[in-house]
Amino acid sequence: MIRRSIVDAPHVSRYNGGMNVLVVRHAIAEDRDEFAATGRADDERPLTEDGRRKMRKAAAGLASLVGSIDLIATSPFARAAETARILADAFDETPLKELKQLGGGATAAEILKWLASRPGESTIAIVGHEPDLSNLVGAAISGRERSVLELKKGSACLLQFDGPVRAGGAVLRWALAPKQLRKLG
Repeated sequence: MIRRSIVDAPHVSRYNGGMNVLVVRHAIAEDRDEFAATGRADDERPLTEDGRRKMRKAAAGLASLVGSIDLIATSPFARAAETARILADAFDETPLKELKQLGGGATAAEILKWLASRPGESTIAIVGHEPDLSNLVGAAISGRERSVLELKKGSACLLQFDGPVRAGGAVLRWALAPKQLRKLG
């Protein structure tokens, strides 16, 4: 495995008019079992204060690395929507769009189809959940819906499509853990 310093990570650039997709897993949320004991639905489970604090630093790191985002699509679940709002703040109030497919259970093909409907020369962030996000990354780079990396809470990776958005059409430019993103911020 080749190891690189995070300062050597390539900044986002647009090649051949393609699309960049920033894939972000939601930040640290309240404990699932403890929250379930409140009787509220899991889709209402919010970030912890520590999760918010760490995500603000990680979002600042992403902003320094990525520069700008044209749109942030988010799962409708509270923890992902909160993460997306933190990202929007770090990227000068980038527009947010709730996307039900990111709420869990959608196939990578459904998410890729939605991405393909967006303008080709853009950078779009998607905020969601595991294992769907890592399956999406697998489908985007290999053409097969399978996990090829672990996305910890608050981590991100960048996919780059040089041509049309399709399964197997992306290159994984980088994947950074939350701690690495916070160091960049």
